Parts: sequence; structure tokens; C-alpha cells
Amino acid sequence: MSTTNTTPPNLAALCADYWSTSITDIHPGSIKVRGYPIQELIGNVSFPQMIWLMLRGELPGDEEATLLEAALVASVDHGPHAPSIAISRMATSCGLPINGAMASALNALDDVHGGAGQQAVELYADIAARIVAGSPFDAAVEAGVDEFIAAHGKYLPGFGHRFHPVDPRAGRLLALVDARVASGTIKGRYAAIARGIEALLKKRKDRPVPMNIDGVTAVIYAELGFAPELARGVFCLSRAVGILAHAWEQRGRGERNKGPMPRQIPYAYTGAPERHLEQS
Repeated sequence: MSTTNTTPPNLAALCADYWSTSITDIHPGSIKVRGYPIQELIGNVSFPQMIWLMLRGELPGDEEATLLEAALVASVDHGPHAPSIAISRMATSCGLPINGAMASALNALDDVHGGAGQQAVELYADIAARIVAGSPFDAAVEAGVDEFIAAHGKYLPGFGHRFHPVDPRAGRLLALVDARVASGTIKGRYAAIARGIEALLKKRKDRPVPMNIDGVTAVIYAELGFAPELARGVFCLSRAVGILAHAWEQRGRGERNKGPMPRQIPYAYTGAPERHLEQS
């Protein structure tokens, strides 16, 4: 049996191509991020600006950066009843270190708990595409909402809240959005679409269904040009701060094996009544 010898490729060039990146260029004594020496960025750009640079390749303007920062600040936490926060506390009480508790909690930020912002951006983008294609505004909003509901069910991401009649974060963020529209920083078309959805829901349900934090931050991410999936990723960066804070607070309490509710409160058992094996 014979084998065919082939000339191995240039392994250094192969590895360089395999891990090629346009983000960070590192050599002994040198770190450049998107072309900027790291020492020039340190102390001169904010963390939101750094996030933008890493994800988008260029530094944002000041008004863009402060609007992104507002969305990040607004989303950091929603108390220990939020599943991701509760998970971080339970994981900590079970002995996980901080990184393990954070990872456990962040893994819960999926489609149901954590995905609404991405889904809202996708909904807004679909409606915007209908408008660009020539559909009148109201018709585009209605068609987009109806198609989303037909595909995903009656829950519309970004509107209404199980806890807040009016989300206290939404009004402040919308005011900041409106200010950036007035200054020309953003165009405001996604804000108009979100308000169009809000008006449609009020008409259909005969009661207000206001935007919540996910709906408004989705407006911000869409206005700033972030892809829908990045909306979820940036939300995870924000919520990680709350997860860390709660995990650290829980660490100081010295509790062990914290469950989802106090052990003094019973749960409802709905299975078969007590029964026994037949004796042979």
C-alpha cells in the first residue's frame, strides 16, 4: 500500500489566516484595537465608546455614545425576581464562584428572558422594510405586527409589562431619543414605528399597552445601527452588571443552597396520591 506525500503548507501562514481578525493587533509591547494604540484609548474613551469601537470598527460621536450609555444604564437590573438575577443568587449560594454564578445567569438570557430586545429590533426592521417598499405607514405597522403574531404568538416583544403599568425607564429613554432626533444624531424612524405599534395596540385592546424597557432600548439600538442580534448581546453586557452585584451581595450572606422560594412556603403537588407496591 502506497501513500502520497504532499508538501505541508506554510504552517505559520496557515495559523495566521486561521485566526485572522480585524479587531485587535497584538505584538510584544504593542496592543492596537481597531488600529488605535490601547494607551491612547485608556483614559480618553468611555466604556460605551469602547463597546462601539469593538463592535462597529469606528468610534461613535458623543451623542451616539451617550445614548448607548443610557440604554446600558437603564437595563442593568430588575431586582431579584428577574430569573437571571435569581439564578445568580442561587448559584452563589450553591458554592459557585462569581464567574460561575455570572455564567449561569447569563445563559438564562435566551429568547424568553432576555431576547425581547432583539425580537423588537427585528419587528421594527421588518416594518421599516415594508415602508421602504412603498406600504403606507399604518398599513406597514399593522401588517408587521400581524405577521409577527402569526409566527410567534400573541406576545409582542417590547410592549406592556407584567409588573409595571408604565415602565419608569421608558419615558426617560424616549425623551433622550427625541432629543437626539431633534439634534440630527439619529433619524427617528424606528421611534416612529415603535409609537405606531403602541397606537395600534391601544386601538385594538381599547387600553394603553405602553413600550417597556426592551421596546425603547430596541429603538435606540435600531436607531444607532446595531444588528438585532447585537441588541441582545449589548443587553447581556448591561445586565451582567446587575448579575454581578446580586451575586456579590449574596456571597456576603453566607446562605447555603438557596432555592427558588423560602423552604417554609410549600409548593403544590399535583401527582398521584400515596400508593404502595403490591406484595407478592
